[in-house]
Amino acid sequence: QVQLVESGGGSVQAGGSLKLSCEASGSSLSACGMEWYRQDPGKERELVSRASSDGTTTYADAVKGRFTVSRDNAKNTLYLQMDSLKTEATATYYCAAHCIAGYSADSGFATVTYWGQGTQVIVSS
Repeated sequence: QVQLVESGGGSVQAGGSLKLSCEASGSSLSACGMEWYRQDPGKERELVSRASSDGTTTYADAVKGRFTVSRDNAKNTLYLQMDSLKTEATATYYCAAHCIAGYSADSGFATVTYWGQGTQVIVSS
């Protein structure tokens, strides 16, 4: 099992930077794909970035060129470096780990997903 704790959120002016961390305990993340999501109250959750277990990274169009996701499997930590922040980035940010749980001939690979509690980011103009 994996436990995730996000940190690093806060309030910044537009154009500023923050670095979020997602620290895991309980198990290694080496076999897990990691993701960052964000959500404003009453709005739909949005995928921000993904760091796959094979090293591939992807970003939502809204953050490309300004956000950088990275992972340190030895430290069981996922990071999100956020630069040139815009007010639209205001949200609670969550990390998720999708870890291989098993395999069956009928359904293929199965994964289990773990979520952190979230860390709030507020960007003001």
